[in-house]
Amino acid sequence: MYNGDRIVLISGSAHPELGQAISRAIDIPLANAHIGRFPDGEIDIKVYDDIRGADVFLIQPTCPPVNENWVELLLLLDTLRRASAGRITVVMPYYGYARKDRKDEGRVPISAKVVANTITACGAERLLSMDMHAAQIQGFFDIPVDHLFAKPVLMRAVKNLDIENPVVVTPDVGGIKMARAWAKALHADLAIVDKRRISGSEIAVEHVIGDVKGRNVIIVDDMISTGGSISEAAQILRRGGALKIVIAVSHAVFCGPAVERLDACPADKILITDTIPRREKMPRQVEVVSIAALFGRAILNIHRAESVSSLFEEL
Repeated sequence: MYNGDRIVLISGSAHPELGQAISRAIDIPLANAHIGRFPDGEIDIKVYDDIRGADVFLIQPTCPPVNENWVELLLLLDTLRRASAGRITVVMPYYGYARKDRKDEGRVPISAKVVANTITACGAERLLSMDMHAAQIQGFFDIPVDHLFAKPVLMRAVKNLDIENPVVVTPDVGGIKMARAWAKALHADLAIVDKRRISGSEIAVEHVIGDVKGRNVIIVDDMISTGGSISEAAQILRRGGALKIVIAVSHAVFCGPAVERLDACPADKILITDTIPRREKMPRQVEVVSIAALFGRAILNIHRAESVSSLFEEL
């Protein structure tokens, strides 16, 4: 039986620091739980607190190691469902497998849909995520999906830099909608780096659409994976006469040679959020902006049946 007055936060092991930060932001303690491993690597879970009838929010981004964190999420969901949780909301700041959101050639999976199917099948009744790589992934779910944007918190950090005469740049054509929203909010011009993808880790930058000469640029994107696209974009913008270069991205996946590429690129500052845990080694220009308070407010609004869209533009 669902008890709408009682809220429970529980964090998986993918990003315990974020779980603790969200807990502090809304002054609700994390549930007492054990998440360990058996000697053969299988996941061992035990929730010690009584959650019967509670409104449970499970915090677990599917960041690297993606498969490990994904399976842990599914087992946690099964644990909560079998413990008679009243309602289970998955709080997934970073949605793994989001780049495979369609069948763009023969004999390939739609991985983002598989993730959605498993989350729903294992007992989730709502999803709260941020800056999915493809917004249409919301349609893969037959449960309510609340899709937050990192733009409010990142833009606050950008405004604190007092950048004069800015141009907002998207490193690929697919990011035009996001870049246009940034440009409108900052009353800035818009430019596009035209690129061609050669493989999953290699791209070829063709040219820049728009004027960046003598201007300060803000490159916006939803994620940095291997760092190839965004570091190449920064280099071509500097060659095109850009002055200060600031990068603002939601998800710092930073896999493969990303750190080395970003260290070597001409960006003056790289603003990232904490949807993914910090790597041991980070690019020299990185500044982390926390999204814990934003997720905390969204969790409270969902629990109280209040608007979540009111947080989209909140600064």
